[in-house]
Amino acid sequence: MITDRRSVLAGLAFIAATPAAMAQAQKAAPATPLTDFAGVKTASDYYMGVLGPAEASLTTSLIAVERATQKNAHEFAGFELGEAITVDEVLKDLGTTAPVDSKAMASVEKIKGAAKGESFDRAYITFQLENHEYLRDLADAYLHNTAGATDPMEKQGRLLASVMLAVFKEHTAICKRIYAELKA
Repeated sequence: MITDRRSVLAGLAFIAATPAAMAQAQKAAPATPLTDFAGVKTASDYYMGVLGPAEASLTTSLIAVERATQKNAHEFAGFELGEAITVDEVLKDLGTTAPVDSKAMASVEKIKGAAKGESFDRAYITFQLENHEYLRDLADAYLHNTAGATDPMEKQGRLLASVMLAVFKEHTAICKRIYAELKA
């Protein structure tokens, strides 16, 4: 239930974005995915960095709610699906676009091809762990890179990133625990 509560809070925080933050997010997307966290210096950069992983999480979690067999992996898939749908919709409503992440798409294909059971559960949880570690590091870098920001759009972006950072840390810990369970 903690994950569900935090997902709702994260969604509400995104929905509360000011019109100014929406205008900032509508800038054109870069030609390549963000991989250099030092370059994450605006709310728009942060939103674009979140969108691709959120879409990959949505796709894999949609599959996992049908195919995950381990109790905790299946439960996580349901919570993650709800969160990913909310984040994806809000970011798109903000006008955020991002290039296709070929690494994430390869992970999606790997998960689609995994046989139902332990193989699928491990592939799904491994992807979610890596995805949330990336998102955690992205949020942390954005917060670090914009410390002391006074611009209202950046303050709004920092508030959203702060909420999401807590969720990303929590999901990283949960995925590590489930992965350990799957290895046992």
